[in-house]
Amino acid sequence: MKIVVLDGYAMNPGDLSWEELKMLGDDCTIYERTSPEEVLERAKGAEVLLTNKTALRAAQIEALPDLKYIGVLATGYNVVDIEAAKKRGIIVTNIPAYSTQSVAQMVFAHILNITNRVEHYSEEVRKGEWTRSRDFSYWNTPLVELSGLKIGIVGLGNTGQATARIALGFGMEIYAFTSKSSLQLPPEIKSKTLDEIFSECDIVSLHCPLTETTRNLVNAERLAMMKPTAILINTGRGPLMNEKDLADALNNGVISAAGVDVLSSEPPKADNPLLTAKNCFITPHIAWATHAARTRLMKIAVDNLRGYISGNVINNVAK
Repeated sequence: MKIVVLDGYAMNPGDLSWEELKMLGDDCTIYERTSPEEVLERAKGAEVLLTNKTALRAAQIEALPDLKYIGVLATGYNVVDIEAAKKRGIIVTNIPAYSTQSVAQMVFAHILNITNRVEHYSEEVRKGEWTRSRDFSYWNTPLVELSGLKIGIVGLGNTGQATARIALGFGMEIYAFTSKSSLQLPPEIKSKTLDEIFSECDIVSLHCPLTETTRNLVNAERLAMMKPTAILINTGRGPLMNEKDLADALNNGVISAAGVDVLSSEPPKADNPLLTAKNCFITPHIAWATHAARTRLMKIAVDNLRGYISGNVINNVAK
């Protein structure tokens, strides 16, 4: 069985082992990155293709007669034309829930960065501001305690629930916009409408999938509902936000700050308005990328392929 990994670098830049995957095939070739023009040549003759962000569109799938299995090395699988795969009877698997704890951790890394400004004060000390202070304690920004604040979680799947558990530990009031009924929610989480989440909460964290309904969910109208002291966090998908509207809201003091790990185009274009927006703290899509999360990703990817080989397919999204 020929296995080809089209873009293995993002998942494994060298600190994980491919050996278990290699043991599953007679021929296993791993490419760090593959351009659209290189896909067909590299995938020729492969029964199994693994991809993270390299797209497999209908024309490419049709042009690969030996292809029987596509493993997406991520949770989202929009890089694969699922209908084209179904038509050919090709199995497509994804990797669910591998980065739940890491993403929730990043949510609070952004929240704590904004409320406690640890990096800012470390730099202030390096610049000598504390040394020159007349007092034992030095600060020049508001410092915010999380206990008692309201956090609104939009989407209560795996990462939303993990974020709620951390918030509970900080003593926060937890509200959620979710398809789950109130009877399905634990007592510490209260259900709210989307407008109530944005208008009442001190922090809003996005955890919903990207659909045509949720695209641009954060726009000028919703941002205007928020408190001027409010914080927006997005570790979900970039297009959940209208980036110009968010930049305008930050620059004009409509909301206090934003912490985002995802943007609509990645890497971002140089003219993305959020890159220069006031109090916008951006990390380069790394919430998923802890060593622990990527280790789980590798294990599930191998387990998915083992399931295909044994005839017990798991995590098939092309049913």
